[in-house]
Parts: sequence; structure tokens; C-alpha cells
Amino acid sequence: MIEKIPFTYTNDITVINQEQFDVHMRLYEGYVTNINKIDAILQGGDAQRDQSNSTFSYYRELKRGETYALDGVILHELYFENIGGTTPEPDRSVMDQIANDFYSFEDWQEDFIATALASRGWAVLAFDQRSNRLRNISLDAHDLGNIAYSAPVLVLDMYEHAYFLEYADNKAEYINKFMANINWDVVADRMRF
Repeated sequence: MIEKIPFTYTNDITVINQEQFDVHMRLYEGYVTNINKIDAILQGGDAQRDQSNSTFSYYRELKRGETYALDGVILHELYFENIGGTTPEPDRSVMDQIANDFYSFEDWQEDFIATALASRGWAVLAFDQRSNRLRNISLDAHDLGNIAYSAPVLVLDMYEHAYFLEYADNKAEYINKFMANINWDVVADRMRF
């Protein structure tokens, strides 16, 4: 069983207000509830494996729901963990790795912001283990756009539920406030490969 992480709103979180945070937390809790329901069916013998096929079957829908709900849990947890920073920039090792893979920290920022603006679901700075480098990736859904064999190191929720209550349709302001509120200590810990 997957337990929800008890995230709490703090004064260090400046990208969103408490009302937006609380609404978002309820959505996250829904993903935790749903992955646990799906897991119970898959582990309980009611999954109808014997009727599985690639066009449509109950088992196929369970497996599709499994990745969507589990990624929804994980990506939200990564997002909530990497907001609320008070350090305006990353430490030297993170800065060097980003500059190595994007030519400069400023180029990375420009690319990450563009990725976020282009994303319907998530903007993720991920370490691609196959090419041994950082990449900004865009996910249109929790389970659409992920790179196999990669590790997310910075996650920005770009679904409208993440910002609309506070920012309405001003995605750029939300993204800019996020960029100023990154918890670089969390990012540095994630980059210790």
C-alpha cells in the first residue's frame, strides 16, 4: 500500500498560496487512493487476466490506470518536495552539471521555461542515463513522454490545476515564480547519481 506523504504548507513556499496548495494536495491524495485501489484489484485476483487483449480489456485498462495513477503520485511528490527553496541558485556541482549539458545555466533556464510553456502536464529536468546527460522533457500526461531509464531531478506541474486558482491563465508568471522558489538542496540530493 502506498502511503501519502504529509506535505505541509510553509512560508518558504512562494510559488503558490496556501489555498492553491490545499486544493492541489487533495488532487494528490486522490492519486494515492486510486493507485491503491488499482493495486488491490491487480493483487487480489479480480483483474480478469485471462481476458486480456491489446484492443480493450479490463486488465488492459487496469495496467494503463496503474501507470497513470502511480506516475501521478510520484510526480506530485517530486514537485512538492522541490518547491519552497530559499537558495537563489544551485550549488557549484549542480550548476556545473547543468552548464555542461546546456552550455550555461542561463541557457538551461531559458530552455526549461520554454519546455514548461510547451507542456500540458509536466516540465521535468531529468538525468537521461542512456546518454549520460540532463534533459528538459515535456510530459503531456503523467504517463506520456517519460524517458525510460531516466531520473527526474526537478519537476514542475504544468497542469492547470497546479496554478489556475491563483494565476488564472498567466502560465508565465507561475513559471517565473516557480523558478525563483526551487529548493536547490533537493535538486542537489537528487543529482547524486
